[in-house]
Amino acid sequence: MTFTLAIVGRPNVGKSTLFNRLVGKKLALVDDQPGVTRDLREGEARLGDLRFTVIDTAGLEEATDMSLQGRMRRLTERAVEMSDVCLFMIDARAGVLPTDEMFADILRRKSAHVILAANKAEGAAADAGMIEAYSLGLGEPVRLSAEHGEGLNDLYSQLAPLAEEFADRAKADTPETDVAVDEDGEGSARRITKDKPLQIAVVGRPNAGKSTLINQLLGEERLLTGPEAGITRDSISLNFDWLGTPVRMFDTAGMRKKAKVQEKLEKLSVSDGLRAVKFAEVVVVLLDVNIPFEQQDLRIADLAEREGRAVVVCANKWDLEEDKNGKMRELREEFARLLPQLRGAPLVAVSAKTGKHLDKLQEAVLRAQEVWNRRVPTARLNQWLAAMTEAHPPPAPAGRRIKLRYMTQVKTRPPGFVVMCSHPDKLPESYKRYLINGLREDFDMPGTPIRLTFRGQGDKNPYKNRKKSTPSRLRKHLGKGRADE
Repeated sequence: MTFTLAIVGRPNVGKSTLFNRLVGKKLALVDDQPGVTRDLREGEARLGDLRFTVIDTAGLEEATDMSLQGRMRRLTERAVEMSDVCLFMIDARAGVLPTDEMFADILRRKSAHVILAANKAEGAAADAGMIEAYSLGLGEPVRLSAEHGEGLNDLYSQLAPLAEEFADRAKADTPETDVAVDEDGEGSARRITKDKPLQIAVVGRPNAGKSTLINQLLGEERLLTGPEAGITRDSISLNFDWLGTPVRMFDTAGMRKKAKVQEKLEKLSVSDGLRAVKFAEVVVVLLDVNIPFEQQDLRIADLAEREGRAVVVCANKWDLEEDKNGKMRELREEFARLLPQLRGAPLVAVSAKTGKHLDKLQEAVLRAQEVWNRRVPTARLNQWLAAMTEAHPPPAPAGRRIKLRYMTQVKTRPPGFVVMCSHPDKLPESYKRYLINGLREDFDMPGTPIRLTFRGQGDKNPYKNRKKSTPSRLRKHLGKGRADE
């Protein structure tokens, strides 16, 4: 999914009908009565060879108060701001109404890419409305019939160039992950430069102090902060020099438990924060030291680990803690117990408000990124594997002994290893954890996600032929000697 498209317009112009057609399912309610859609609905859309996220929004109305219509309007405006492309729909049979003109003006200010679509445009009755649509100043309108599937080729023609632009942007922003390594596991990690800064996402529950932390790092009030939870609504990326290291940092909206996400705006914020994790090399999970390791903190950290990102856990508001030694001991114990999959990941206590220990946070981030790029030579890995299996041999299910024959590193960012063995399907998960924990300790890879795969190779060793062989002349001589015997 390279970009996000928000479908907006007055009530009952056919937004949900087009949404259903793009996603290929009847996910949104459709009715002749206006105002059926009150919520935001996301779906995975297909249009020719384009794949993108489409958002069905509530109908734009003039209300700006705290009424249901006013809240729906604010929600739709927010969806426009967070989307890459906005598809503004009007009813070609009704023509351009004053409300359409007002909303066209709003969209020109809020969205960089606006496509105008005149829906219900089948037949001659829509011709006058098509001509009127030019008066909105949004370029040539796409003539659509969402109900009958007409005009989708024209919509494709408008979206295709934008899709290429957003694909290039995503390629530039997405960090290089799962990088293949040579057979010796050698090579150097990428250099952090101004053109390719270290990408960091700051994630956590609302009001943990994410924006305050970034403002402290920047040395200025760049991001809105306050005592209210959930001020930040979308992911904001900032490029700056952090104590000599070029970084691109994402401040994300707070993530709460799904059941507690009352406002639809916050639902948008959560999905936006999850997207930010995918653009990061290092994820800083920010905790409130007064209420650390709540369920949502654990989910956020687990998400980062499953995405294969380096993780740093940061306990904020340390200036409010009186028994610092006791609290740190308690945090480490809880961390080890609740997040065993991130065993050894850096745990740093800071005060975003006063700036204390932010230098330690930077050290932890750089260390996590270096470990994330760690490469281990194949020879060392196989010496280690022999020692590990000798100390604790793999089990023999049903009397069939499992042989671990060979091990090599195949990827980095995060480190990925393959073990050639017999009966890989019989190897229990506990033995896999034993090897992963051993890799962490013996090759100094604390906290980083480690991918370990077992493959069956029978009795074949793929590197067997790489060993030094007997010279050809000597082989012939030995062969001749055996023949004479």
